[in-house]
Amino acid sequence: MAQGHRRMMTVLSRTACAVLLASTAACGVTYSSSSVRQNDDNVTVVELNAASVATANKSAYTPRGLPRVFYAGAAGSGSVVGAGALPSAPYLPDERRERLDYRPLPDAEVNAYRIGVGDVLLLATPGAGSTVEQLTGLLAAQTQRQGYTVRDDGAIAIPEIGTIELAGLTIEESEDKLFQVLVQNQIEPSFSLEVAEFNSQRVVIGGAVKKALIVPITLNPLTLGEALATAGGLATKDEEFASIRIYREGKLYQIPVEMYLERADLHKKLLTSGDAVYVDTTYDLDRAFSFYEQKLNVFSLRSKARSDALQALVTEITLQRAALTEQRSNFLARVELDAESRDYVYLTGEVEQQGRIVMPYARQTTLADVLYGGGGFDTTTGNPSQIYVLRAPLGAAADNRIVAYHLDAGNAANIVLATRMEMRPSDVVFIEEQPITKWGRAMQQLFPVLVQTVQASL
Repeated sequence: MAQGHRRMMTVLSRTACAVLLASTAACGVTYSSSSVRQNDDNVTVVELNAASVATANKSAYTPRGLPRVFYAGAAGSGSVVGAGALPSAPYLPDERRERLDYRPLPDAEVNAYRIGVGDVLLLATPGAGSTVEQLTGLLAAQTQRQGYTVRDDGAIAIPEIGTIELAGLTIEESEDKLFQVLVQNQIEPSFSLEVAEFNSQRVVIGGAVKKALIVPITLNPLTLGEALATAGGLATKDEEFASIRIYREGKLYQIPVEMYLERADLHKKLLTSGDAVYVDTTYDLDRAFSFYEQKLNVFSLRSKARSDALQALVTEITLQRAALTEQRSNFLARVELDAESRDYVYLTGEVEQQGRIVMPYARQTTLADVLYGGGGFDTTTGNPSQIYVLRAPLGAAADNRIVAYHLDAGNAANIVLATRMEMRPSDVVFIEEQPITKWGRAMQQLFPVLVQTVQASL
């Protein structure tokens, strides 16, 4: 029995050796793996270094860009069909806390005073008394408001004469007209005409002044300095933050208080009837607007116009946002269904997962992106010193020539080259096996054959 056992072990040993020798001699038949081989006709191996990376990156390639809808904002100036263009923003003074702007007040012309509605006129005629008595009587009449008030129709009413229209006339023109009326009515035309109360032309002063009031414009032109002095002067603490705002005929003008105090010419700026002067000490214009609302009825500019514009703006932005969202969603659905043209890099060899890697939109892809972000290579079976980028000419220059860029990542410092090496569409990244991996896989194929041969020999 012992002899039979020895005989069986001898046969097994001889058979195993014969199979191993045959497999080793014909290893290419037993197991074959892919590798990159230099070929003078169509394959050229180029070692990756700083110079070869720069040369490889010179080949023209522009990454595909995202559609314009991914760059458009919902608050843009464009319009959506049926939505209309974006509305214009209403005019409002600048409310940001910035350096105060100087918006110069236009110069006004110096004109003779013209009588208006509400003015009180005194008509004095010669009497038997002395000059002092006449003056005293005139003052008494003025104090008791005994005169002629210009009515809404622009006329005054004189007993026994009737109405005489004087609104819009200067003092001199009014005297000429009264002279003609007195002569026509056979009345002694000796008289003097004065304006006892100036009520038709006024300027409003408010804000940071000692006393807010209404200043009438008289026979003498009213300047900005005189108007502020009549209101008691400025009452500002922080001059660098204060400004004098003048609202005239729908426009807002601004003079910083510091500038006003430094320039004497600004004190002489003439005011016209209807001007509103507001001394503002803050950047919050609510008080100024309240003042203009009460005196000049500009509240509608701030409330209704702004509300309508904002509502129209919200509606337009909502429509644009919905349209952009729909277009982006449609594009993403086409990408998911693989209906959009894309650029690919192919990964093969000793990698964790072979396949194609989609090149991203709007940016370059590097070899490092492919190796460490698109599946990577198996560090157990892959040979880091044998990493290749296989590139063939594209387009009209396409032929059988292939350039194999070789990266030796066995030296970890060369991985920096991978971060600089830009990929091109249809590049193939190939990683060879470790030598021990080739041997191990050859043995995996050999051992089943060996076992079957031994069993058949027994």
